Amino acid sequence: MENANLLIAFIAITAAAVVIQAGMMIGMYLATRKTSARVEALAGEVRTKILPTVEIAQSMLIELRPRIETLVTNVSESSAAVRAQMERLDATFSDVLDRTRLQVIRADELVGRTLDRVEQTTDMVHNTVVSPIRQASGLVQGLTAGLEFFFSGRRRQRNGRPVAQDEMFI
Repeated sequence: MENANLLIAFIAITAAAVVIQAGMMIGMYLATRKTSARVEALAGEVRTKILPTVEIAQSMLIELRPRIETLVTNVSESSAAVRAQMERLDATFSDVLDRTRLQVIRADELVGRTLDRVEQTTDMVHNTVVSPIRQASGLVQGLTAGLEFFFSGRRRQRNGRPVAQDEMFI
Protein backbone atom coordinates (compact mmCIF):
# COMPACT_ATOMS: atom_id res chain seq x y z
CA MET A 1 0.00 0.00 0.00
CA GLU A 2 2.68 2.30 0.74
CA ASN A 3 4.16 1.71 -2.65
CA ALA A 4 0.79 2.36 -4.25
CA ASN A 5 0.38 5.66 -2.43
CA LEU A 6 3.91 6.59 -3.37
CA LEU A 7 3.25 5.68 -6.98
CA ILE A 8 0.05 7.78 -7.07
CA ALA A 9 1.88 10.77 -5.54
CA PHE A 10 4.68 10.41 -8.07
CA ILE A 11 2.19 10.25 -10.96
CA ALA A 12 0.33 13.28 -9.61
CA ILE A 13 3.55 15.31 -9.32
CA THR A 14 4.60 14.27 -12.82
CA ALA A 15 1.19 15.21 -14.23
CA ALA A 16 1.35 18.59 -12.52
CA ALA A 17 4.85 19.19 -13.96
CA VAL A 18 3.62 18.24 -17.46
CA VAL A 19 0.64 20.63 -17.12
CA ILE A 20 2.96 23.45 -15.97
CA GLN A 21 5.31 22.75 -18.88
CA ALA A 22 2.38 22.75 -21.30
CA GLY A 23 1.24 26.11 -19.90
CA MET A 24 4.73 27.54 -20.31
CA MET A 25 4.90 26.27 -23.88
CA ILE A 26 1.53 27.85 -24.69
CA GLY A 27 2.71 31.14 -23.12
CA MET A 28 5.93 31.04 -25.16
CA TYR A 29 3.93 30.32 -28.32
CA LEU A 30 1.65 33.31 -27.68
CA ALA A 31 4.61 35.62 -26.90
CA THR A 32 6.39 34.48 -30.07
CA ARG A 33 3.25 35.10 -32.12
CA LYS A 34 2.91 38.62 -30.69
CA THR A 35 6.56 39.37 -31.36
CA SER A 36 6.27 37.97 -34.87
CA ALA A 37 3.27 40.23 -35.53
CA ARG A 38 5.22 43.26 -34.30
CA VAL A 39 8.24 42.36 -36.44
CA GLU A 40 6.02 41.98 -39.50
CA ALA A 41 4.45 45.36 -38.79
CA LEU A 42 7.90 46.93 -38.50
CA ALA A 43 9.00 45.23 -41.72
CA GLY A 44 5.95 46.63 -43.50
CA GLU A 45 6.72 50.07 -42.12
CA VAL A 46 10.32 49.78 -43.30
CA ARG A 47 9.10 48.79 -46.76
CA THR A 48 6.72 51.74 -46.95
CA LYS A 49 8.99 54.39 -45.45
CA ILE A 50 12.63 53.47 -45.89
CA LEU A 51 12.67 51.63 -49.22
CA PRO A 52 11.27 54.62 -51.14
CA THR A 53 13.99 56.75 -49.57
CA VAL A 54 16.63 54.24 -50.65
CA GLU A 55 15.16 54.18 -54.15
CA ILE A 56 15.22 57.99 -54.26
CA ALA A 57 18.85 57.96 -53.10
CA GLN A 58 19.74 55.43 -55.79
CA SER A 59 18.02 57.49 -58.48
CA MET A 60 19.84 60.62 -57.22
CA LEU A 61 23.17 58.77 -57.37
CA ILE A 62 22.39 57.66 -60.91
CA GLU A 63 21.56 61.24 -61.88
CA LEU A 64 24.55 62.74 -60.06
CA ARG A 65 27.11 60.18 -61.20
CA PRO A 66 28.05 62.04 -64.42
CA ARG A 67 28.40 65.28 -62.48
CA ILE A 68 30.55 63.61 -59.83
CA GLU A 69 32.72 62.04 -62.54
CA THR A 70 33.08 65.47 -64.19
CA LEU A 71 33.97 67.02 -60.83
CA VAL A 72 36.60 64.36 -60.15
CA THR A 73 38.03 64.83 -63.65
CA ASN A 74 38.17 68.61 -63.19
CA VAL A 75 39.88 68.30 -59.82
CA SER A 76 42.41 65.88 -61.30
CA GLU A 77 43.15 68.21 -64.22
CA SER A 78 43.41 71.22 -61.91
CA SER A 79 45.81 69.31 -59.68
CA ALA A 80 47.97 68.45 -62.70
CA ALA A 81 47.93 72.09 -63.85
CA VAL A 82 48.90 73.34 -60.38
CA ARG A 83 51.68 70.78 -60.22
CA ALA A 84 53.02 71.92 -63.62
CA GLN A 85 52.88 75.57 -62.53
CA MET A 86 54.71 74.74 -59.29
CA GLU A 87 57.42 72.93 -61.28
CA ARG A 88 57.82 75.99 -63.54
CA LEU A 89 57.91 78.28 -60.53
CA ASP A 90 60.54 76.07 -58.89
CA ALA A 91 62.64 76.12 -62.07
CA THR A 92 62.33 79.92 -62.27
CA PHE A 93 63.32 80.39 -58.63
CA SER A 94 66.26 78.03 -59.07
CA ASP A 95 67.40 80.03 -62.10
CA VAL A 96 67.03 83.33 -60.24
CA LEU A 97 68.98 81.95 -57.26
CA ASP A 98 71.75 80.65 -59.52
CA ARG A 99 72.02 84.00 -61.31
CA THR A 100 71.99 85.86 -58.01
CA ARG A 101 74.77 83.65 -56.66
CA LEU A 102 76.81 84.28 -59.80
CA GLN A 103 76.33 88.05 -59.51
CA VAL A 104 77.26 87.98 -55.82
CA ILE A 105 80.42 86.05 -56.65
CA ARG A 106 81.28 88.54 -59.41
CA ALA A 107 80.59 91.51 -57.11
CA ASP A 108 82.76 89.93 -54.40
CA GLU A 109 85.60 89.45 -56.88
CA LEU A 110 85.20 93.03 -58.11
CA VAL A 111 85.28 94.42 -54.58
CA GLY A 112 88.29 92.24 -53.76
CA ARG A 113 90.18 93.43 -56.86
CA THR A 114 89.23 97.05 -56.10
CA LEU A 115 90.48 96.75 -52.52
CA ASP A 116 93.72 95.17 -53.75
CA ARG A 117 94.25 98.04 -56.21
CA VAL A 118 93.45 100.65 -53.55
CA GLU A 119 96.00 99.00 -51.28
CA GLN A 120 98.60 98.92 -54.08
CA THR A 121 97.87 102.56 -54.91
CA THR A 122 98.18 103.54 -51.24
CA ASP A 123 101.51 101.74 -50.98
CA MET A 124 102.72 103.37 -54.19
CA VAL A 125 101.64 106.87 -53.03
CA HIS A 126 103.30 106.25 -49.68
CA ASN A 127 106.54 105.11 -51.29
CA THR A 128 106.66 107.77 -54.02
CA VAL A 129 105.12 110.82 -52.32
CA VAL A 130 104.78 110.59 -48.54
CA SER A 131 108.12 108.96 -47.74
CA PRO A 132 110.20 111.43 -49.81
CA ILE A 133 108.23 114.36 -48.35
CA ARG A 134 108.95 113.10 -44.83
CA GLN A 135 112.60 112.70 -45.67
CA ALA A 136 112.72 116.18 -47.18
CA SER A 137 110.84 117.61 -44.19
CA GLY A 138 113.26 115.94 -41.80
CA LEU A 139 116.18 117.26 -43.81
CA VAL A 140 114.75 120.80 -43.85
CA GLN A 141 114.09 120.67 -40.10
CA GLY A 142 117.60 119.47 -39.47
CA LEU A 143 119.07 122.24 -41.61
CA THR A 144 116.85 124.82 -39.93
CA ALA A 145 117.88 123.67 -36.48
CA GLY A 146 121.54 123.64 -37.49
CA LEU A 147 121.38 127.08 -39.02
CA GLU A 148 119.55 128.49 -36.01
CA PHE A 149 122.14 127.03 -33.70
CA PHE A 150 124.95 128.26 -35.86
CA PHE A 151 123.65 131.82 -36.21
CA SER A 152 122.30 132.29 -32.72
CA GLY A 153 125.06 130.55 -30.86
CA ARG A 154 122.69 129.29 -28.30
CA ARG A 155 119.37 127.61 -28.12
CA ARG A 156 116.20 129.62 -28.06
CA GLN A 157 113.84 129.27 -25.23
CA ARG A 158 110.33 130.52 -24.83
CA ASN A 159 109.20 131.17 -21.30
CA GLY A 160 111.90 128.86 -20.07
CA ARG A 161 110.86 125.91 -22.19
CA PRO A 162 112.78 124.63 -25.20
CA VAL A 163 111.17 124.96 -28.65
CA ALA A 164 109.63 121.86 -30.20
CA GLN A 165 112.33 121.70 -32.87
CA ASP A 166 115.02 121.83 -30.22
CA GLU A 167 113.46 118.95 -28.33
CA MET A 168 114.19 116.64 -31.22
CA PHE A 169 117.92 117.02 -30.74
CA ILE A 170 117.95 116.46 -27.01
